[in-house]
Amino acid sequence: MPLENKWLFLNKKFDAHNKLNQRLYNKLRQIMSVNLKDLYKSSSGVELFHKNCISLMEKIPEETVDLIFADPPYNLQLKDTLYRPDQTTVEAVTQDWDKFSTYKEYDQFTNAWLSECKRVLKKGGALWVIGSYHNILRVGSTIQDEGLWILNDIIWHKTNPMPNFRGTRFTNAHETLLWCTTSKEAKYTFNYQNLKELNEGKQMRSDWYIPICSGKERLRKDNNQRSHPTQKPEALLYRILLASTNKGDLVLDPFSGSGTTAVVAKKLQRNFIGIEKDKDYVKLSKERLKNTKVLKEEVVTIAKSRKELPKVPFGELVEQGIIPPGAVLTDKKERFKATVSIDGTLKIKDLTGSIHQMGAKIQGLPSCNGWDFWHVKDKSKSIPVSYTHLT
Repeated sequence: MPLENKWLFLNKKFDAHNKLNQRLYNKLRQIMSVNLKDLYKSSSGVELFHKNCISLMEKIPEETVDLIFADPPYNLQLKDTLYRPDQTTVEAVTQDWDKFSTYKEYDQFTNAWLSECKRVLKKGGALWVIGSYHNILRVGSTIQDEGLWILNDIIWHKTNPMPNFRGTRFTNAHETLLWCTTSKEAKYTFNYQNLKELNEGKQMRSDWYIPICSGKERLRKDNNQRSHPTQKPEALLYRILLASTNKGDLVLDPFSGSGTTAVVAKKLQRNFIGIEKDKDYVKLSKERLKNTKVLKEEVVTIAKSRKELPKVPFGELVEQGIIPPGAVLTDKKERFKATVSIDGTLKIKDLTGSIHQMGAKIQGLPSCNGWDFWHVKDKSKSIPVSYTHLT
């Protein structure tokens, strides 16, 4: 057989072998994947598993999770004991779960769990990953290699960071969050308006000033040692879940740790699957959940952003009497006032125009979103005109 034909034969044989392997792999996936209802048995909407995250995620069916929050080992590579100036010992991360022999080993681990995250995430679902300078660049690279799309990097500024006791480096006062979705074209959840309300009417920025756990929030053992070395504050998870999920969505935390994500998910009426391989942390999380109350329906239910609402011309609100002719609209701080005409235009003295044109004119701007700029009185409070047909 000529050499060229021999190579062609071997290539075809290799391709057939690969296809066979893929068919067997897919068949195994079908056998391993259980019905989500069987896996997710908790009547409270929150389920914790004492398992290895990769082996457990392999049993979750494809495209079933709305949001994943991952707080993986950072691979801090701490070896020497740290001391404060008074010679007391610093509580550092010394557990085996944060130890990897090489960067290659850490990268293989990262690739394995991220691959499963991508598989179980719904199209348009959110992946949030947190890390420090030790690991976040490597994790970010793997995220992009997996074909996921990074939407933002968020800087979590720790308002009360631990000092650098040795005085050899800058105080490590922040961590980085990567907010990702399944592809560049994906239609993802972003509750922009709700975050804006949370931020006193200002657009939420990508730098978040939130303190680390301290006081009553910091979980401690009987000997006053920290129950978990990297416990995240509830405020951080609160903002993430508010930003990227809706009531009833399914949240997955593959490194559940002290159970912060579980606690916030339960409060906000999000369904939750947590995976943690340390039995002590699972026990700790379950104790926290027992003391966690679900917020009431009317508190958790929030207005949808204007983008999710049916598009309605402003004139339709006028002719239906929702915002009747003669109604007075103001900006949020009531610096400007405009009167609604019978045709849906706004009047301010001798100026006339649409809600968008008038908002831009009085601010001296080239354009303005009148739906968000103009407000109308609703009982005792002022609400954006975009929400008037919801009340």
